[in-house]
Order: sequence, then C-alpha cells, then structure tokens
Amino acid sequence: MRISMVSEHASPLAALGSVDAGGQNVHVAALSVALARRGHTVRVYTRRDDPDLPAVVPVCPGLDVMHVDAGPARSLPKDALLPYMGELAAGIASDWGTAPPDVVHAHFWMSGVAALDASRRADTMGYPVPVLQTFHALGTVKKRHQGRDDTSPPERTWLEPSVGRSADRIIATCSDEVFELKAMGIPGNRISVAPCGVDLELFGSQGPAEPRGRTHRIAAVGRLVPRKGVDLAVQALALLAEEGIDDVELLIVGGASDSAGLESDPEARRLLALARALGVADRVLLRGQAPREAMPAVLRSADAVVCAPWYEPFGIVPLEAMACGVPVVASAVGGLIDTVVHGKTGLHVPPRDPEALAGALAELLQNPGYARRLGAAGRQRARARYSWDRVAADTEKAYQMTVGGSAAARRTHLQPLGGKAL
Repeated sequence: MRISMVSEHASPLAALGSVDAGGQNVHVAALSVALARRGHTVRVYTRRDDPDLPAVVPVCPGLDVMHVDAGPARSLPKDALLPYMGELAAGIASDWGTAPPDVVHAHFWMSGVAALDASRRADTMGYPVPVLQTFHALGTVKKRHQGRDDTSPPERTWLEPSVGRSADRIIATCSDEVFELKAMGIPGNRISVAPCGVDLELFGSQGPAEPRGRTHRIAAVGRLVPRKGVDLAVQALALLAEEGIDDVELLIVGGASDSAGLESDPEARRLLALARALGVADRVLLRGQAPREAMPAVLRSADAVVCAPWYEPFGIVPLEAMACGVPVVASAVGGLIDTVVHGKTGLHVPPRDPEALAGALAELLQNPGYARRLGAAGRQRARARYSWDRVAADTEKAYQMTVGGSAAARRTHLQPLGGKAL
C-alpha cells in the first residue's frame, strides 16, 4: 500500500535524530518506520522550516520525508501555521500528480485541513484519495482545561469538527478520545482505535540505571508547561517529607537544553520557587532536556515515575516507564486511563490532587515488593500491547477498512476560511 502521512508542524526527522521531540514527532516517525517494515511505501509530508533542508530525505527502505514549501522557511509556533495549510496542500497534491497514494493519514487537526484539501484537488482530477485523521489532541478538551490560556487559532473551534466529519475515518489513540469524538458528531462506525507505541528496542528493564543522590527517587518527564502537573509532584514531595518519608529526590526532566535556558523558562522558575517555598528545594533536581538514548537509564533510576497532567491525549512517557519496569503513578485522565492499569501496572490518582499523589507514592516507596510487581506487570503490558509493530498492524487494519469502503466518494468539501477551500 502507498501511504502519505501529513504532519505539518512535527517532523519525524526530529524524533529520528534523537533530539527532544514531542509526542507527535515520535508517533509519526515510529509508525512510519513500522509500516515500512511491513512492506508499505510511506512518504511523510511536513512543512519546510529551514531553507537548507533537502526536498526529500530517505529514512529507510520504503520511507522518506518530503519538505513542502508552505509559508516562511523558518520555525514558527504551530498555532501560527493555519494560513499556510493551502500551500501545504498544493505541494502535496503536486507531488502526487497522477499517481496519488492509496490513503493519506493526517496527524493533528491542521494537517487534516491540508490532507482534505489535497484529496479534494486529486478528486477533481479523477483520483480520489481516502483521508484518515489522527488528532493527537482535541481543541474542545484543550479549551475546557486551559480556558483563556488556550493559544489555538479561533478557527479551530469549527475547523476541527469539520475535519473530523469530513475525513473518511478517524484513528483515535484511546477510548476516552472516542467519547470526545462522538460528542463532536462523528459516528462511532467511522472511528478506529490505534494507540501510541513504545520503542521496545530502546526502552527495557535490562541495562544501567543512572546513579541517584538519595535513598529514593521519583521522576517526572515531559514538557515544562503548567498542564503537565509537575508542580503536583513538588507538592507531593513536601507532603511525603511531612510524613517522615524525607530521603526522596524528585528528578524533573524536560524544558530547555541548558542551565541558561532553564533560568529563563517561566515554568522552571515557578517550580523552583514552589520547591523553595515548601522547603524541598534541595531535593528537586531540574535536569532540562535529556537525549532520548539516555532516557532508559534515567527511568530505571526511579522508584516511580509521576505523570500527573490535568489532561493528556495519550502520553508516551508512561509507556516508556512501563517498558523499563518502573511503576507509574498517573492522573486518571485521557489515554492514561488505558495505558496504566490501576493496581496492576501502576496507580491512578485524581487530577490536581497532590494529597492523593503523595499517598500513592508513599504506598510504593514503603512497599518495594509491591512496586516491583507493578513494574514487572507494566513491562509485560507494554511489550504485549504497545509495540510499534502492533500499533502499525492496528493502523493497517484501519487503512484497509477505509480503502475497502466508498467513504471518499461521499466526503463533503472542507471550506476553511471565508468559504474558500484552502
């Protein structure tokens, strides 16, 4: 099968280059590689953000990445990219020419705008291309939790549901997302589920663990933004100390790549100020970014990994911790409800509840045998359910269902801006 992937702001080359890439970069890269291993031909389209980038970058047999000129060739915030989706669509359709792919799979809502437009252009030439969509995050959920802090363009409120209703099939990453999609008016029979995966060759329980400075270590990994709830881990550290569990350090991995960057990062400054106010600054280690290849040793050094976001579309860090045999304490939100099985591979706590988080961590730190059992079960679950080969097989089934139907023929044309198709 010939597959076009569209990932407008998240190039898979960032993840493949082992830099600090986000979840979408990792997802698109790993899924594309796994599909190529299964014998498919995959081309990923992403926006050119550097004038020196080559047009096409071969990655492995069956997979390459194409940089499309869409807006200025420099890095831009993803929320500023909507005006350039028409150019991205034109570049994709031009590359297809008279030999379009069997399917186009868009990642994130703006990629969906471009993919639907490219498919419409191909359709006018008599070459219909079915469109599949993975949102990775939904604007309705983001707005619900962030309110006025949501920086999404206002057009997202109506464009994103339109993308969902216009695509031939939606591939959700977790069961919670399915409920949100149905609330947007998307029929359940057009929704498949294929979760994110984990690199089991990199993340595993065997191997070195990074040295730690205290008897116990808990770790929080991810972007330094308020919604990730790292401040809850700082508060939980202080609550543990009040209960006499005080030989514990909190390692925070994420944010800027150097100390100067961390010093200017508003969330890093907020976390350190909170730690000082709570009297635990000497036990909080703010690492900054870590190379991806270093992360298994970091995770293996922890007694538990904390994932306490307000909301989370999926969350790859819990899977990476589970694959390393480390129990996870996670907010019972979004994709974490699926990946972490309460009492079997980790513990769930309510979101924004530092007391519950401290209680769960105390349970693990005071019962190392129980923690080891949770970690071992987590490793088994990660290997059985979340390998990228299995995720690729699930995605492949969704493609086959879509190609086998006639959904592309009944798709409505998306009218993104001012009634004019992008």
